[in-house]
Amino acid sequence: MGTTVVLVILIIVVVAIAVKSSIGHFKGEGGCCGGGSSNIIPEEDKQLEGPVIEEKIIKIEGMHCENCVNKVKRAINKLDGASAQVDLKKNQAVVKFDKKVDEELLKNVIENLDFKVVDIITK
Repeated sequence: MGTTVVLVILIIVVVAIAVKSSIGHFKGEGGCCGGGSSNIIPEEDKQLEGPVIEEKIIKIEGMHCENCVNKVKRAINKLDGASAQVDLKKNQAVVKFDKKVDEELLKNVIENLDFKVVDIITK
């Protein structure tokens, strides 16, 4: 009977630690998605070549940490004519354009990273 009590206490402790870690993870704290520690280097801003002709807000589900933010920003910034600022707390990317970029292409670029585009709003 004593072994059973020790085993139950051990299971409770392990579950408590897992829940605490998960809460931090979903707040965007700590590393995930192939990341390491809190020493994450943010993706650099991309400077557009021409004047901004359009701006869109892309609402995104599934980002949990700065590694996710970097992935989305890097993918959008690879598109010719697009420059992104990604906000983890707001779950969105604000994208400025100096050339016309198809919304479907934007959506596909983000969803190919296994995130979900909820909405695209033109400012």
